[in-house]
Order: sequence, then structure tokens, then C-alpha cells
Amino acid sequence: MNLHRRLLLTTLAASGLPASLHTQAQVGQDAELRAALDSPQRSAANRARDGARHPLETLQFFGLQPDQTVIELMPGSGWYTEILAPVLRQRGKLFTAHYARDDASAGRRKAREGFEARLAANLALFDRVSVGTMPTGPAFTDIAPPGGADSVLTFRNVHNWLEAGHLDASLRAFFAVLKPGGVLGVVDHRAAPGTPLADMKRSGYVTEALMTEHARAAGFELAARSEINANPRDTRDHAKGVWALPPSLAGGEVDRDKFIAIGESDRFTHRYVKPRG
Repeated sequence: MNLHRRLLLTTLAASGLPASLHTQAQVGQDAELRAALDSPQRSAANRARDGARHPLETLQFFGLQPDQTVIELMPGSGWYTEILAPVLRQRGKLFTAHYARDDASAGRRKAREGFEARLAANLALFDRVSVGTMPTGPAFTDIAPPGGADSVLTFRNVHNWLEAGHLDASLRAFFAVLKPGGVLGVVDHRAAPGTPLADMKRSGYVTEALMTEHARAAGFELAARSEINANPRDTRDHAKGVWALPPSLAGGEVDRDKFIAIGESDRFTHRYVKPRG
């Protein structure tokens, strides 16, 4: 029995509901997620990365359900937004937290403008997605779901917050916006145990121990780890860090075939929970 299934049955046992009813509900939820993944509205370029990013298994592991309120942190150009939006459109709510509209960096302002333009260009898919601002302090400034969020999800962003110096403050903001029992789902590039902090900031790889330590300091409990996004081919010792690998291929033609053969980075996947008590 896989970890996701065990988590579901544990939840069910606590609820006192018959296993058959829960299984039927989960089948329906998984069908909605699979439909979003198979939608022709997803770009071919994004779909091509499913084998490296494992969105179905990752979102199942985080416990995504169609009636949840979810905050996606730093969505970039919308790779995961393209999946989350249709799943949550009818019964749930999706907030995205991007760079601030008045960010000091022109590049960051342009990134948010590009994301908002993409949403506006496909209202049939994204019309109910709210765009807010990523917190670099201990609270969101423009995202306040009534009663709190069910999930806060981040995909390959922790290394950026670590380098920028606001990881702890941001984790406190995530904790504050979640309802009791809410989930913080984290995927990031995995550094070897014992990697010095300076090397993490340089390379983009983060140790699981650092992530767990900082999440616990913010009040979270680590509920589960998963190897869904592991890549044992990644030696994690590249001169250009994680950006040497696809999709960045920062080295250009230098060792390009080697890095393509490795594939995307080795990643940890953690599920944290805000305690109920």
C-alpha cells in the first residue's frame, strides 16, 4: 500500500466514515485531477515536463481536493497554476502569490505582468484565480481567505527565499494564513546532508534538514516525506548549481548532452501540517 493510500485511510479512520464511501470520493477527486492534467488547454511544453515533475503524484501526496482553498506561492509563468485552476474552479478557490507589482526589480515586475497577462488571455480557465503578493514578512498583505487556507503549496522556491534572507518570515506568514490542520506542501532541489549554507545559496540545492528545522521553528509539524520527485542520477555537484540541469541548461553547449541525460534536479517533497491544538 502506498503512502498516499495510507494517509487517506488514516484520515478516514479518524472520521468514522465507511472506507467504501471514502474510496469512491477519492476516485472522483483523482478523476478531476487527471482531467486537468490531460486537458488540451495545457501547453505542450508544460505537458512534456510531467515525467520530471510528477504533478499527479505530488498533488495527491499534498492531499489536494477540489473544494479546498489553496495558495500557490511564486507560480512563475503558471506551470502548476494551469493544473490547479481547473481542479479548484467550481468548488474551491485558488490564490497565487507572485512578485509585488511595485517590486524594485524591473525583471520581477515584468514576470508578474506576464503571469497576469497569461491569466487574462484565457479566462475560461483562469477567471477565478486571484493574484496576490508573495510575503517577505510575517504576514500576507493582500491574501486573506475567510477561515484560512487549506493548503499553501510551493514548488522549487525555498532556495530563493533562503538566499534572499526572508525564509523564516515567509514561513511564519504561511503558518498564519493556514487554518488549523492545513497543509504546507514543499518541493525543492535537494542538497546532500551536511552541505554548508553558503553552498546551498550558491547552488540552489537545500538540505532536507534545513527545511525541516525552519518549518518547525515557524510552528509546523512534518507529517510526511516522499521520494516522488527524487532523481538519483543528479550528483548535485555542478559548477552552475541546479541551473546546469534542464530546463535552464545554464552552461549552454558545455556538457549539454550529459545534463540532459541527468534530467531535472533531485528534489525532496515534504508535507507539513499546522497543528490543530
